[in-house]
Amino acid sequence: MIGAGAEATAAEPSGAAPPAGVVFQRAVLVLPSDGTFDSRAYRIARTLVERGHVVTVVGRLMGSTLPTEEHPLGYRILRVPASTLDGMPCRPLVQLGRAAVRRIFAWRTGTPYRPPEPPLARRSSGPLPGSDAAATAGPATTSVTPDGRASLPRRLASGLIRRMAIPLTLRSHVRNARALAPAADLYHGMAYMGIPIALDLAKRHRARAVYDARDIYLDARNLARMRGPARWLIARGERGWARRADRVVTVNQAYADVMASRWDLEPLVVMNCSYRFTPPQPPEQRFHDVLGLASDQRIVLYHGGLFPNRGVEELMDAISSISNATLVLMGYGVLEPAFRARAAQPELAGRVRLLPAVPPDELLSWIACADVAAMPIQPSTLNHRLTTPNKLFEAMAAGVPSVASDLPGMATIVRETGCGLLVDPRDPAAIADAICRIIDAPAEERESMRRRCLAAAHAKYNWESQAAILLDEYARLTGRPW
Repeated sequence: MIGAGAEATAAEPSGAAPPAGVVFQRAVLVLPSDGTFDSRAYRIARTLVERGHVVTVVGRLMGSTLPTEEHPLGYRILRVPASTLDGMPCRPLVQLGRAAVRRIFAWRTGTPYRPPEPPLARRSSGPLPGSDAAATAGPATTSVTPDGRASLPRRLASGLIRRMAIPLTLRSHVRNARALAPAADLYHGMAYMGIPIALDLAKRHRARAVYDARDIYLDARNLARMRGPARWLIARGERGWARRADRVVTVNQAYADVMASRWDLEPLVVMNCSYRFTPPQPPEQRFHDVLGLASDQRIVLYHGGLFPNRGVEELMDAISSISNATLVLMGYGVLEPAFRARAAQPELAGRVRLLPAVPPDELLSWIACADVAAMPIQPSTLNHRLTTPNKLFEAMAAGVPSVASDLPGMATIVRETGCGLLVDPRDPAAIADAICRIIDAPAEERESMRRRCLAAAHAKYNWESQAAILLDEYARLTGRPW
């Protein structure tokens, strides 16, 4: 059984000798995702393992990922099944009801009957209403009226299911994690879909719980557009989780100020900085080699989620006016098919190329091969206006100048460090001009900008300094040094 293996592994140290004064402890990081590309979880887990602690990452079983995985650095990833259907009360009756509805629908429409899925889906039941995936996911097969719209009963049922997806999936995740996750001294819950699981496990094992609120979730993505009782319930739920946690952590001071005003507490700021890194000189040409590009082709890199309002569309508009440059989109997300389709259009003529995301431990080496990192995040929500995204610190650590949105979150850091140029993210012409000012600058000016990026990353904006803040807080919570 997964649970038995997890418990057995958690009982022994990782093999690394703790530094002097550090007491061996166990930590569980709880994620709402499968954990494959979560760079913050990777950095925390790596830091703890290197200090001799046992770390388990508890995520969701999604897609083709494995239920358990041993990371090469020495921590375990345990993926828990969670689905809307599994979270429903009286699940056998729900299954019977679904089967009856399907049979009636098949009989009325003359379509073949499809039996419902098994009671407990081993994989994720699909995108949740608050996710980017839900914003663009296509509708399921449904009954439609002659004008092409779904029938009123079906629309009402679909709307109810969407609104119940979050609490039902959480219910499923909590129950299954309770059965499978190991005991620990501290549970670190990531995001509003991770903290209720962490709180439940911490209560069960009489441990401490940390809420890592990495976004202002109520003002991000689809939740920002939600209105009425559903929004009130989500806000009330998150406030309750935050106040039950032993500590709330977030990624920048602007986020912390918003959370303090809403929850009447003071979050701890642990920024999403990268490890100190020394990029090779001269830079490697990984993108040129993989994509078959000429050696003199300049690389404009967007790395991260391929989701709405990240500025990818504006970048694609801008690249056509930049000579001898290729826009590389390296990441994953629900808009990938749309971006691939647009990249194939004649007017772009091979100017946009897509590559899959790479693991966190390889990411900086890839970024260092770019000429400029672009991140024109759109001011679509309060969360975006105040964001300090991973990609800004990653580009800085790799010594690559950025073209970033002139928004309150990013602008302060870019101006302070001189690590790039700020633009109106809604203006493709301004984005193109800023990119050209960097890649067409004289060599000594580009080298000066590169040195400023690395100096800022090595002196201040690095994970080593942020990890020290987090470890001190862990020690305060458990009463023993981490």
